[in-house]
Amino acid sequence: MGKLKFLSMLIIVFLGLYYFYGDQFQQSGVSGVAQEIKEDIQFISEHPQIHAIIDSINQEIQLLIGKVENLEEENKPEVEKPDLTAPSSQTFSIYNIEIGDKQSDVENQLGDPKRRSLNEYGVEWHTYHENYQNFVMVAYDSNGNVSGMYTNQELLTSTNGLSLGSNRNAVKSVLDEPVDGIRKGFTYYQTQNNGEYDTFLIDQNYVTVFYDLHEGDTVTAIQIVSADLESKKDGFFGEPSDQLKEGFEYQLFDLTNAARAVHGKQVLTWADSVKKTARNHSEDMAVNGYFSHTNLAGESPFDRLSSDGIDYRMAGENLAAGQSSSIFAHEGLMNSLGHRENILKNDYQSLAVGVAFADDSRPFYTENFITP
Repeated sequence: MGKLKFLSMLIIVFLGLYYFYGDQFQQSGVSGVAQEIKEDIQFISEHPQIHAIIDSINQEIQLLIGKVENLEEENKPEVEKPDLTAPSSQTFSIYNIEIGDKQSDVENQLGDPKRRSLNEYGVEWHTYHENYQNFVMVAYDSNGNVSGMYTNQELLTSTNGLSLGSNRNAVKSVLDEPVDGIRKGFTYYQTQNNGEYDTFLIDQNYVTVFYDLHEGDTVTAIQIVSADLESKKDGFFGEPSDQLKEGFEYQLFDLTNAARAVHGKQVLTWADSVKKTARNHSEDMAVNGYFSHTNLAGESPFDRLSSDGIDYRMAGENLAAGQSSSIFAHEGLMNSLGHRENILKNDYQSLAVGVAFADDSRPFYTENFITP
């Protein structure tokens, strides 16, 4: 069967060549045909309009591929939601997990994490999800007990009726007043009062409730960190390191995809070739003390991508600086309409994140979205 297919292809090629070059063959034989084919190839390779046509065809093919991939993503069956129960010993639970639970029990329920990455507390976030659905991040202490949790999906249960989708007024009416700061040694770090989140001290845990300002101030995410874990972080920011830099990068990538999953968008792939561009811009801002999409050399995000040899049909950039973690950076970006639009744009296919630390340990975050 393979030989027959090969012979058929040879016959088709021969007939095609004879159709275009039959007259030349009769006049000057094989050498004449070879010379004319060579001249035609050179004409095609040097003709700008031919190049434009080929590029246009290639772009249309890539767009078609993207649409097919989007359709496949949209047609994927939704992951089954877990049966959630009320917490047994804490005010809140996430995915039926509470602070103090054993790691072995969590992983018996959720399986192995999709990723482990260092966070600002000096421990790892273990990230569990199924194609970014049922997304939860869990941190464990040195004894293998749950000491931190985060989710931005409908996995929250409570003893007071609060859940994702509750509005801020309901939160404030049920819980005590939020804390206005956290003491670290002899320094008192005030929490921001910008309406994007409230932090409460409940069950000896710092519970941060994030609100979606563009959807009626409803609860969009929650982070729960034990007071013991919080006390192990000496300052407002984590201790800078290459491991923390990489941890923040992958955490912001995962958080972006988890938000896209909530809003029914295609999951983005990690654009490793673009990571250098994103990191370099964060480093430039951190070292030179500015915060802008345009660098000190007057280059835009698109200039930087092109300078690094990145080919793209569509690109966008999000920036954040000064947030203590990728969680706070992401939630802030979601409350900024322009940044939110990039995070949820249908047509993007890939994302790379670059992080750098200033001398005062303040992190700078750059997200580069592209469609190749």
